Amino acid sequence: MKKLLLSLTAALLALPAFAGDFPKGSPAFEHTLAKVEAKAKASGKPMVVVFSAVWCPPCQAMKKEVYPSAEVAAMHDKFEWAYIDVDEEGNAEAAKKFGVQGIPHIEFLDNSGKSLGNQVGSTSPGDFVATLKKTLTKASKS
Repeated sequence: MKKLLLSLTAALLALPAFAGDFPKGSPAFEHTLAKVEAKAKASGKPMVVVFSAVWCPPCQAMKKEVYPSAEVAAMHDKFEWAYIDVDEEGNAEAAKKFGVQGIPHIEFLDNSGKSLGNQVGSTSPGDFVATLKKTLTKASKS
């Protein structure tokens, strides 16, 4: 029993490490809203802010299959990216600010932080690229 408890404890402690484990070809994700906002302000690029959690299967599928996909990779340099773990206490205010209730919740923001729309739930690489293109069009008009 003691060995089982130690194994479970070790597994639970390792969970946060996997939250930041991104496949090769993923965007350069920041992990806080403040950091991505500062980068966007400096670069003038719009933001993609992904609210997620390590225990969320659709979130993990997007992390592995959508963000590093060839289709989405072509859009990486057009945005500043953040991957925000909703289970981290320091991210509660950001999640509240955008009304995050279900994940994955993706906010699309201009470089000043104005919302250009959002998406709740997972999607395919092709559909995500279409959303990113629409976001760029909106950002150029804001």
